[in-house]
Amino acid sequence: MNNKEGNNRGSGPRANSSRPSSNKPKPAMQKRAQGPKKVKTIVKVADTTDKVEKKPNQAPKRPKVKDEIRLNKYISNSGACSRRDADIYIQSGTVKVNGIPVTEMGYMVKPGDVVNFDGAVLTPEKKVYILLNKPKNFTTALDEGQEYRNVLELVKGSTNSKIGPIGRMDKNTTGLLLFTNDTDMIRKFTLPSQKSSKIYQVSLDKNLKFEDLEKINKGLVLDGHRVYVEDVSYIDGEAKSEIGIQLRSANVKVVRSIFENFSYDVLRIDRVAFAGLTKKNLPRGNWRLLTEQEIINLKNV
Repeated sequence: MNNKEGNNRGSGPRANSSRPSSNKPKPAMQKRAQGPKKVKTIVKVADTTDKVEKKPNQAPKRPKVKDEIRLNKYISNSGACSRRDADIYIQSGTVKVNGIPVTEMGYMVKPGDVVNFDGAVLTPEKKVYILLNKPKNFTTALDEGQEYRNVLELVKGSTNSKIGPIGRMDKNTTGLLLFTNDTDMIRKFTLPSQKSSKIYQVSLDKNLKFEDLEKINKGLVLDGHRVYVEDVSYIDGEAKSEIGIQLRSANVKVVRSIFENFSYDVLRIDRVAFAGLTKKNLPRGNWRLLTEQEIINLKNV
């Protein structure tokens, strides 16, 4: 009886609650008590390792030197060529830094380095941007004879850097003309794919017919090339022979050819806006330096 009753007590659902309590610590409780100490030790070791050890396969970063500049930009700043062309020269091995040929793209030039480009030592120039309101009887060409003066005379004394105009203007065309020594910008604004708008005021020998205005507005083909006109309209308060036209081309000859294609003689072309720049506060024959914000805007066009 006693043994049977004892077995029944041990196997019933209330068996655990009937066991006498003991003050002796259980092994499981000892592990829990020691647990936090081990975790704390691991964290401490990990923190120490992070502070002392370095990644074995990672080379230490080269400290950045103040006023470093990419080699292709250094060459472009000197006025030798554009950055894209500079990359070609670098790859060909004709560019030397401190007497050593450099073919690495993205090479950084430090202050004091001597850069030799195609046999000549380069000196980088600060970029200059000058806006001129061009008058008549000045031309961007150098081969029109001594009868017409060159536009560079109008900006003489504005800078010691070697600058050139963006685009061409004949003697009869007036208005905004931008000069710079930034070869990258000159190239950018002379590409057919460039997206900046120019606005011209055109004076014709007779009134422009409305049907011709509509045809011009739709665009046309000149010498096998499609010309896209953003807008064309009569000028408020003026005769119908005074026309405003907006397009992306920086080539003034395109403007003249558009109207000549419809049998109109162009008497005068005046560029009143160039890539967001206007003639405001810039009298005819005067020039000014662009502001920092205007330069940023031009680079982001």
